[in-house]
Amino acid sequence: MKRNIINIDQKKCTGCGLCIPGCPEGAIQLIDGKARLVSDLICDGLGACLGHCPEGAITIEEREAEPYDEKKVMQNIAPQGLNTIKAHLKHLQDHGQTDYYNQALDYLREHDIQVSSEPQGHVTSHHAGCPGSRSISFAEDKGNVAEATGHRASQLTSWPVQMHLISPNAPHFRNADLLLAADCVAFSAGDFHKDYLQGKVLAIACPKLDDGQQVYLEKLVALIEQAEINSITVIFMQVPCCSGLLRLAQQAVELSARKVPVKAIVIGIRGEKLREEWVKM
Repeated sequence: MKRNIINIDQKKCTGCGLCIPGCPEGAIQLIDGKARLVSDLICDGLGACLGHCPEGAITIEEREAEPYDEKKVMQNIAPQGLNTIKAHLKHLQDHGQTDYYNQALDYLREHDIQVSSEPQGHVTSHHAGCPGSRSISFAEDKGNVAEATGHRASQLTSWPVQMHLISPNAPHFRNADLLLAADCVAFSAGDFHKDYLQGKVLAIACPKLDDGQQVYLEKLVALIEQAEINSITVIFMQVPCCSGLLRLAQQAVELSARKVPVKAIVIGIRGEKLREEWVKM
């Protein structure tokens, strides 16, 4: 079908990334140092991102494109939490997109995600089936944990860290040891920076919820072959779906002409290290 959709002039784009937060649908990502439209399906063509580009690289054009898919948009943004969901819903309301707004609410209801109507509302979810999505409270276990004192310095040495945003050509990846971490790990492991991140360059991803994982694979191959990273440590949660991150790293090594060692670290949902081993390729 022919419809309005954004166009990003790659010659004008400097890769600043300022347009990315301005897209409520998550349709723009930084790939190889340039902002790119990752899917026609999740670009509504309303142009919320236009005013965020200092170079004027983004315009609206009419062309043949796949129809906008609100379900795909919700799959893309729901894992990012309350602020992203509410920003998207407000964007639809502000532009009078009633049908899409109702489709978004249908998606939230289908997935048991509640967005309160209060200004300081919250998102909660209740899942059944996948063991990695089961709700568990650890509050009663925390009473006797000793409190750390003083300020502990961050071991993060580069930015951005999300796999869709990193550039394999960035100098900090050159000859580095890569820590490829599942999104939930840093929230589970209390000493993530001290125990796992120190001395490594970080990239994060969710093997279950992130779209466009072929892009992740291509970036990992580029990190191995072009950035010539020294090693990959994959750290992920014990839940079954999370091991997909390790498989992604293994596949990247298999596809690369240059080989690097891969270590797997499995973290329990209470933050304990369950297993650490070098992976046989």
